[in-house]
Amino acid sequence: MTPTPSLTMNLEGVEACHWQDVARKELCHPGFSTRLLWTGQNGRKALMFEIAPGAVYPELDVHAPGAEEVFVVSGTFCDGRNSYPAGTFIHHPAGSAHIPQSPDGCVLFVFFPEG
Repeated sequence: MTPTPSLTMNLEGVEACHWQDVARKELCHPGFSTRLLWTGQNGRKALMFEIAPGAVYPELDVHAPGAEEVFVVSGTFCDGRNSYPAGTFIHHPAGSAHIPQSPDGCVLFVFFPEG
C-alpha cells in the first residue's frame, strides 16, 4: 500500500520489543515474575507478569496511586474471587485490591497508566 502524499508518518519515540526477549525478574514472592516492557513519564509502565501454576500472592495487592489494566494472554488469572480465562481484559480502578493467583499458571500483560 502506498501512503497518501498528504500523510507523513512520524515514528519518533516508538519503542518495540518481543516480551520473551526481555529479562525476567523474579519477585520476592515465589511463583511470580515480571518483564518490564516499557516505562514512561510519571511512573507509567507496561509489564508482562508470569504466575506459576498454583501460585498465590501472599498479600493484598492494592492499586495506588492509579489503576491497573490487565489482559490475560494465556492460562487463567484469579483475583481471589473471580477467574478470568485467556483473552479477558480486566480494569482494576485506583483503590481496588485483590489477591493475584493462578490455578494453572498464566501470562498477563499489565499496564499502569498512572504509575
